[in-house]
Amino acid sequence: MTLHPSAKLAQRLALGVPALLLGGAYLSQYGFGLYPCEMCWWQRYPHFAAIGLALLSTVVEPKRLWIALAALAILISGAIGAFHAGVEYGWWEGLTACSTPTLGGGDPLEAIMNAPLVRCDEVQWSLFGISLAGWNFLISSVAGVAILLLLRRKPA
Repeated sequence: MTLHPSAKLAQRLALGVPALLLGGAYLSQYGFGLYPCEMCWWQRYPHFAAIGLALLSTVVEPKRLWIALAALAILISGAIGAFHAGVEYGWWEGLTACSTPTLGGGDPLEAIMNAPLVRCDEVQWSLFGISLAGWNFLISSVAGVAILLLLRRKPA
C-alpha cells in the first residue's frame, strides 16, 4: 500500500528526527566531551526504538501503525527530557546517583578512577537558557505531535 504524501512526510520525520537527535547527542559526547548522565541515556532509548519502528514502517504493513508507534516513542523521549530538565532546574527531585561513561580497553581500575563523574541535576550545556534535556523535550514533543497530526490527514 502506498502512503499518502502527508503520511510519507510523517514517516520521514519519524526516522529523521530521532536520528538527528541521537547524532547530536553522540556528537556532543564524543566531539565535545559532554558525557551523558543516567537520565540522558533514558532519553536515547526511545529514540532508538523510534528509528527501528520507522524503518519497520518502510517494509511492513500497516505502515501508519508503525509510524504512529515511532511518534509515541519520540513523545516518550520528550517526556523523559521534560522530567530531566525539571531535575536540572531544581523544580523537582531526581536521581541521587551519578553515572560515568563506560570506557573500554586498558586498566579497568584506572579507567574508573579517571572517568568523569556526570550528575543528572547539573546542566552541562545550554542554549538560550535551555539545557540539552530541555531541547530534547521541545524538539521531540513538537515532532511527535506533528507526526501524529500528519497521519490524521485524509487522502484527497
